[in-house]
Amino acid sequence: MSSETATRRRVVIVGGGFAGLSAAKALAGAPVDVTLVDRTNHHLFQPLLYQVAMAGLSPADIAAPIRKVLRHQDNVSVMLGEVVEVDLPRRVVRARDDRTTHDLPYDHLVLAMGARTSYFGHDDWRAHAIGLKTIDDAIEIRRRVLVAFEAAEREPAGATRDGLLTFAIIGGGPTGVELAGALRELAHFVLRRDFRRIDPDHARVVLIEADDRLLRGMDPASSAAARAQLEELGVEVRLGDMVTGIDAEGVQLGDEHLRARTVLWAAGVEAVPLTRALGVELDRGGRVKVKPDCSLPGHPDVFVLGDAATLAGPDGQPLPGVSPVAMQQGRYVARLIAEHAVPERRAPFRYRDKGAMATVGRRRAVAEMRRVRLKGLLAWLAWLLVHVWYLIDFRNRIAVLLNWTWQYVTYQRGARLITGDRLGGHPRPEARADDAA
Repeated sequence: MSSETATRRRVVIVGGGFAGLSAAKALAGAPVDVTLVDRTNHHLFQPLLYQVAMAGLSPADIAAPIRKVLRHQDNVSVMLGEVVEVDLPRRVVRARDDRTTHDLPYDHLVLAMGARTSYFGHDDWRAHAIGLKTIDDAIEIRRRVLVAFEAAEREPAGATRDGLLTFAIIGGGPTGVELAGALRELAHFVLRRDFRRIDPDHARVVLIEADDRLLRGMDPASSAAARAQLEELGVEVRLGDMVTGIDAEGVQLGDEHLRARTVLWAAGVEAVPLTRALGVELDRGGRVKVKPDCSLPGHPDVFVLGDAATLAGPDGQPLPGVSPVAMQQGRYVARLIAEHAVPERRAPFRYRDKGAMATVGRRRAVAEMRRVRLKGLLAWLAWLLVHVWYLIDFRNRIAVLLNWTWQYVTYQRGARLITGDRLGGHPRPEARADDAA
């Protein structure tokens, strides 16, 4: 072993999302050996996941193999596995693949595991209301939505058919707004020509938000514009309604039971359970309260990024759980590692806010970029360009752009596939894998 190899520091990155992948790429050329561990073999562009759920894109359009993204970076190796333990005193990460468990020693550790759907203590709702965090989730939502229309086609007019054609979406953040708009467009522009006994355009899409407005993280004017555009599409927006129960027949809203056979959950996320085993202070969502340099308190060479961490911005409020925050954190921490910066000399992380945006549907969106607020077509074009630009792989950019152009001109969607067990509650694993290939 050469002296150069012996002195190279070992970096373990847990998670191949925006934060982890940005950190790995930013360490190109640094005198370190990086091991990136992820449960899946692909990087997922989550902002477009709703397009897969609503049959607008195929999974391969918004995902890229991690090994392919990093194949020209000689100092990075990729491991497909799940981290089950972080031994901070020994500076070892324990990861498990499909056969055995591996101990990965580190000099620097980057924890960027992301988040999972949170049901706010009502885990029994999970069986009836599916969240949207993974490709598997998106494919299952697509299956449930399309199966609902198929089942309604077989039913005579009445309460059963009405329940099948009612879709409840819980949560008025960007994911809920985008799902609601895309579902109405799917029914109105695409499916209504495919059925004989039902008119899919009569499908009822209900967006439920406990707060008094949508898109709480944006300006009230943008929230109002988003609501107006949704209602133009035919979405029922219900504000100030608290969900008190979810079952196989629908949603309980106080004393009212909304009959909806398909319920989609977009109301909240929480950190993955690994954060709770670190022995440090967490917020209510299980996110680690990191120091200003994104490090774990008491462990200056362990960093927690993205949705797994909480860090206050200049206004004292936690930074939003969006991809620009995660990417900037990843690059910032990579610079600290590459420079081997001692804790006392580390400048705190500063988030450069480039704005926020949410799409409502075809030619409908809201966008805020510094002091500029857009709505309608201009906001939609800005949203389109930003999201295509940030797709991780060039081929994905071309595929998404061509697909969207085709859909815009023809009102057609080419990913209307029902996979898995059409009568069961969950798709078969082999069906999910084939669909995502």
